[in-house]
Amino acid sequence: RFFIIKESFLLYYAENEKKSFESNKYFNIHPKGVIPLGGCIVEPKEESNMPYAIKISHEDFHGNIVLAAESEFEQAQWLEMLQESGKVTWKNAQLGEAMIESLEAQGLQLAKEKQEYLDKLMEETEELCLQREQKEELERLNQVLEAEKHQFEEVVRELRLEQEQIRRELELTARSLKGVEEEKKELRSLTQSLQKTLEELSLEKQQMLEMLEENESQLPPPTSPSKEQSPIWGLHCSLQQIEEKMQQLLEEKLLAEKRMKENEERSRALEEEREFYSSQSQALQNSLSELTAEKQQTERDLKAEVKVRMDLEKRLREAEEALQSLEQGLNSLDCNKEKEEKMKADVSNLRKFFEVCIRNAELEAKMPVIMKNSVYIHKAA
Repeated sequence: RFFIIKESFLLYYAENEKKSFESNKYFNIHPKGVIPLGGCIVEPKEESNMPYAIKISHEDFHGNIVLAAESEFEQAQWLEMLQESGKVTWKNAQLGEAMIESLEAQGLQLAKEKQEYLDKLMEETEELCLQREQKEELERLNQVLEAEKHQFEEVVRELRLEQEQIRRELELTARSLKGVEEEKKELRSLTQSLQKTLEELSLEKQQMLEMLEENESQLPPPTSPSKEQSPIWGLHCSLQQIEEKMQQLLEEKLLAEKRMKENEERSRALEEEREFYSSQSQALQNSLSELTAEKQQTERDLKAEVKVRMDLEKRLREAEEALQSLEQGLNSLDCNKEKEEKMKADVSNLRKFFEVCIRNAELEAKMPVIMKNSVYIHKAA
């Protein structure tokens, strides 16, 4: 016999059909017999007069079908092919077609979902690019705020040095003013003592003049005494000394009054200088207070910006991780329920992330101009 396996059927012909099949390369559709292989048990069989035998049995067959190959290698090949062909039954074919249709439907659904995920991925990637641009703008703004903070600190340092210089000059002016006041008091006391001395000398001069008049009226004119020995001459000399002393005291008094006037002018100038330095110090103190307040406000703004930046970076990292995980899941060939759940969770996280971004953008867009100016007034400054 010449055997041919066609799908799940074993066709057999006369032995001379083999030459026709090998030359024409097609088989005769009218075999001598057909054996259905579906559900058959195919196994090797040992026969004494038939080596390399193969037994085909089925519960519906009346007896067994025994075939034989020409070699052990052909026996193994025929066993394998017969066993495999026995699996190709109508039921299995229907089941296979159903599974193929189901797999094709799942493949189409997965392809559709993949396209949807890819579309979402592209949209979210664009949003992430926008977020990255906002992050770069935020970093640039932070650098500007840092530079402004350093400028404020430098101005505050210069104002503190200037305030310290003014304070030292004020202390020096106060000491000079105190010295002028003490010198003024000394000159005033000196002037008072000189005035008192002048009054005493004037009184003494008056007394000397009265004594001189009395002596001139009582004594007769001398005939030949010398001037140095006469009492009148002595009184004249004393009177002259008193006048010289008075003249000297008057000069000292005028000098003291002149010095007092100079000290008063100097005191007035020092007082004006002290008032000027006091006003400068007060202005510097006010400027320092304003700059300190601005510095504190800038530091608070910087802290708030840094906090917002850290939150944004954290959210960006989470979104990027979700995107990477989603992309890996989409590129993966095998898909199971766990991966689908993880992809859904990633999409949900991304949706929440961009919903928050959109909500913040809408709130900022709807915010009145006055509120914006009140919020961003430090940036405008």
